[in-house]
Amino acid sequence: MVSMITPSRIVGILILAQMIGGGLVNFVLEAPLFGTPGFLVGAAAHSLQIGVAALLGIVLGALAVAIAITAFPLFRQYSQAMALWFVALAVVGLALNAVENMNVMSMLSLSEAYAKAGAANRGQFEALRVVVASARNWAHFIGLVIAGCTLFVFYAVLYRFALVPRLLAVFGLVAVILQITAVAMPIFGRDVLFVLLAPLGVCQLVLAIWLIVKGFRGQVRPANERGDG
Repeated sequence: MVSMITPSRIVGILILAQMIGGGLVNFVLEAPLFGTPGFLVGAAAHSLQIGVAALLGIVLGALAVAIAITAFPLFRQYSQAMALWFVALAVVGLALNAVENMNVMSMLSLSEAYAKAGAANRGQFEALRVVVASARNWAHFIGLVIAGCTLFVFYAVLYRFALVPRLLAVFGLVAVILQITAVAMPIFGRDVLFVLLAPLGVCQLVLAIWLIVKGFRGQVRPANERGDG
């Protein structure tokens, strides 16, 4: 038996950091983009805050890659294919996260240009407002779908190889399916079902605490017993 307590603690801490950072970015730092009177009028006055939000948002995307890389040595012992999928999806998620935050900065730039424009010239910014906001929103929603797929692989590995209690892993799989369903609704012209996001938040918190306290139930397997399935 090989102790996985150190990498498991790292993964648990990174999950907690993601949750705290995500709440800070979405509900505090980026509030001027989505609250009254809207980003076109309000974002320019909070340029530093929004710039910090964009940088922190990219860091949060990088944390998902860090989790995948940290878990990779253990996951590879059980299924190289699933371990590679986990890393690959995390990298795709980081790329989409970067695109989203580039568009956040575009929203800020448009707001600053709007603030400098005279009242007679501000009408032309309304059409650009829709384009720039839509670019950010679609990168955001697609990124959340990919993040959900990444977590689905994560919990599938945890369940299949009993690296945490299977009840917790099943809860995670169900919660991820609900999350993907919720954030995919705008693709089909519907509103996000925010109530479906709550189970994943609870599950991620429980998993993080479990990993910090108990760790993965990881055991190095002999080379001739390792599979790629």
